[in-house]
Amino acid sequence: YFIQSRSKCELQLSFHFFPLVSTSHLQLAAFAFGTTGWILCTISMGLVEWRVWHVDNTTIISSGIAWVGIWKVCFISYLHVSSDLKEQICHKMNDYETSIPKAIFVAQGLLLIAMVIGALGMASTIFALRSIYMGILYKTQIIRFFLVAGFLYLAAGLCVLIPVSWNFYSVVHNQTISFPPSFYMPSSPVTQEVGAAIPVGIISAILLLMSATFSFSYRFPVTTNARV
Repeated sequence: YFIQSRSKCELQLSFHFFPLVSTSHLQLAAFAFGTTGWILCTISMGLVEWRVWHVDNTTIISSGIAWVGIWKVCFISYLHVSSDLKEQICHKMNDYETSIPKAIFVAQGLLLIAMVIGALGMASTIFALRSIYMGILYKTQIIRFFLVAGFLYLAAGLCVLIPVSWNFYSVVHNQTISFPPSFYMPSSPVTQEVGAAIPVGIISAILLLMSATFSFSYRFPVTTNARV
């Protein structure tokens, strides 16, 4: 009798569990995309290659190429070493330097925000998936976690997309930057092109927005007897 009762309970649990799990495939994809997007956001923020400037003055900028990021400006110089050795010189961009364009300072703030809320979105998704795969059938709790994750992924995606688009626009229109004299940088390049950080940021934003869409799309199975 005990074995028969146990088998009946296991069968009933499986009946409720599998319809719930089968509805969460997109949310698993949301977690995977969100995690990848968050990692790419972090990589994009750390890269210095947001804008690649080609300059005329090669006295200090020996290679004629400078990399403009959101935290610092870097270039290769032989001046401080010798003609046989090269040195990468970087200058950090600080808040008190009013000559630095708003697109760069906005990118600093928004990408930091994107990192924080993207991590919270992943945590919310983990809590929802944990409830599903452990058979904790609280309908309101699961749906709420996915909704919160969706809003967080959406906000993170927009926080990445805005600065990436703004800096892309600045590169396409060859906008100038009035660097402080200590940077040894010209105010305008001969030409400039998009650096690696911008496409990485675009992919990050797309993945985060896809994660938001998948999180919002969750529907609790009507056949499952769950607590509200």
